[in-house]
Amino acid sequence: MKGRPRHIKGINILHEDPDVIVVEKAAGVLSCATRRGGEHTVEDALNDYVRKGQLRSRKQVYLVHRLDRETSGVMMVAKTPEVQEYFRSNWNDLTEKTYLARVHGTLEEKEGLFESYLAEDQKTLLVRSVKNPKYGKLARTLYRVVSEENDTSLVEVSLKSGRKNQIRVHFSENGHPIVGDSRYGRDRGGLMLHSWKLAFIHPHTGKKMSFGTERPAFAGRGRDSNEKRKGANEKNK
Repeated sequence: MKGRPRHIKGINILHEDPDVIVVEKAAGVLSCATRRGGEHTVEDALNDYVRKGQLRSRKQVYLVHRLDRETSGVMMVAKTPEVQEYFRSNWNDLTEKTYLARVHGTLEEKEGLFESYLAEDQKTLLVRSVKNPKYGKLARTLYRVVSEENDTSLVEVSLKSGRKNQIRVHFSENGHPIVGDSRYGRDRGGLMLHSWKLAFIHPHTGKKMSFGTERPAFAGRGRDSNEKRKGANEKNK
């Protein structure tokens, strides 16, 4: 698909080909239906989109990953079960995921890695780190502080695994919950977590494809100090 992104309620289609659809999801939109049902979701909207109004059509999309309702940004769906399996069977090696988040406080280490085994409590549905690897799944969250202001830090986060609520849990457990996180943090007002960039190896061409969005409002529109230095160095070459 070429040209300007196509907009569906709460969703911008950034790219489409016979195998995948890449979208930008707005905060507040579910990736897929809950048990209660009846809410607008990325999955349902894209199913309607690929069926083009044909009620008897069996066409559908297939989720390969999800974003939390409160998280905005880039996500991808497959158009066939074969492509879904291609990604799900080796997701961490086939994709690169970069997020922006504003967290409370100032991190002592400006770059680092949070690593733990995560498990979901079946009663509260909250995710937490556990000491025994038998009861959790390994989660690795790489971060870099971009800027600091008003006792908050803007961080760039790269996921080295894909676990439920991974970023939110790791920053919360390390004393820096994401601003606006009422579930793992201490306040409300909109979760400041954005899926900024997504890159993946295409299932048929084998080429690396990269997609991204504008920086979210909470991150500002300027470049960070590292980007400015890089730009200056390139001009001086």
